[in-house]
Amino acid sequence: MAKGKNQRLRFKRRRNAKTDYQRRMKMLRGEVPRAVVRISNTQVTCQIVDFEPHGDKILNSVNGKTLVDKFKWPKQASRKSIPACYLAGLALGNMAISSGTKKAVLDLGLASSTRGNRIYSALKGMIDAGLDIPHSESIFPDDDRVMGSHIDESISKAFEKSKKLIAGGAKK
Repeated sequence: MAKGKNQRLRFKRRRNAKTDYQRRMKMLRGEVPRAVVRISNTQVTCQIVDFEPHGDKILNSVNGKTLVDKFKWPKQASRKSIPACYLAGLALGNMAISSGTKKAVLDLGLASSTRGNRIYSALKGMIDAGLDIPHSESIFPDDDRVMGSHIDESISKAFEKSKKLIAGGAKK
């Protein structure tokens, strides 16, 4: 740890491995809202965040609890699985489009970038909702995994039911 008079102490969020300031500054230079996807131990959180000098402003937000409460995702099912992440991204995309946000850039944070992971499942949901986010088609998970058929038949049925509710809410 830097403590001497000639050593410079790094920012606290960098020391605690919470923020990569170089990557954050590159995203902020574009002056486009960020589509933030974070996966905790229990659920996924998707947000559209806009930069303001005194602190970031959250424009829209969807998490695993929202899926259960509003979109009838089963309570016993995982709120951070690939299908749940897709649905959260789809719901966020619909909310963002209806509130006037058309473009965003994906913010991974410090998460690793692996093809077909849960973050890219949420990105696929946002893209399917109509948000314009730069991406490559090769990073998305397979459609079978997105629908939840690799988990269980009941998850596939719940996925379709929740997807209809999300799409129905966007048409209102």
